[in-house]
Amino acid sequence: MPPAYQAIFDEWSPPIFLIGALIVVALVYVLGWFAIRKTRAAQFPAWRLGCFLLGLAVIALAIASPLDGFADALLSAHMVEHLLLMSFAPPLLLLGYPVVPLLRGLPRGGVVWIVGPLVRSKVLRRFGHWLITPLVAWLAMNLMFLSWHVPAAYDFALEHEHWHEFEHLCFLGSSILFWWPLLRPWPSRGGYAGWLLILYLVMADIVNTLLSAFLAFCDRPVYGYYLKEPNAFGILPLSDQRAGAVVMWVVGSLVFLVPAVVITFRLLQNEGRAGG
Repeated sequence: MPPAYQAIFDEWSPPIFLIGALIVVALVYVLGWFAIRKTRAAQFPAWRLGCFLLGLAVIALAIASPLDGFADALLSAHMVEHLLLMSFAPPLLLLGYPVVPLLRGLPRGGVVWIVGPLVRSKVLRRFGHWLITPLVAWLAMNLMFLSWHVPAAYDFALEHEHWHEFEHLCFLGSSILFWWPLLRPWPSRGGYAGWLLILYLVMADIVNTLLSAFLAFCDRPVYGYYLKEPNAFGILPLSDQRAGAVVMWVVGSLVFLVPAVVITFRLLQNEGRAGG
């Protein structure tokens, strides 16, 4: 193994608190999934359990594995980390229909005395419904995405570990909101017009494309952090920036446009059936 790679692995230590938290969430979900399977087996097939656990595994890969060390040294690795947190983990978690299994898996006392009053609060329920409306969810994710890629904010997060962790939470939380209107995990009711969701995805792709294109075609490194910190990989900062931009542009666009194409085909099929 090249010395630069070996150094990353040697310096890496597992984040015990984060890994422990992910394991606890996984156990709570599994307990709740088995409990709700007794009455709603058709609604909770094994693949939903697999999706949720895979989503947790993606989070662990992004920020609880040596990839986090590579992300501190290379912008391209950092962009991979962001994609995992924003584009892969959230839809996987939501495909697991997590709300009810997580509630069913918690100790009964905690549900009755802590979660119950919160769920019954009309103010909190209205606030929750407001957060997952398409406009609010779209703005939350895209503004968070753009804000943390402002050079001052980006460099600050890399220079301060706790703020870097907060950045990860912002990306994951806002992306869960973004994917919620698209996947509508049970017991969410109703849905939104398909053409609205296509616009929702395409506009998000435009934001991703604009930022990616700026990073790809800029003639200088945008983030000063990578100029100050030594790079043991022998990659020029500008080349690394362009590689990261290409990853974000190509993979990020696929994440938005593939669902948009699927929705379009479904709408056209429905219109064809209605016309027939």
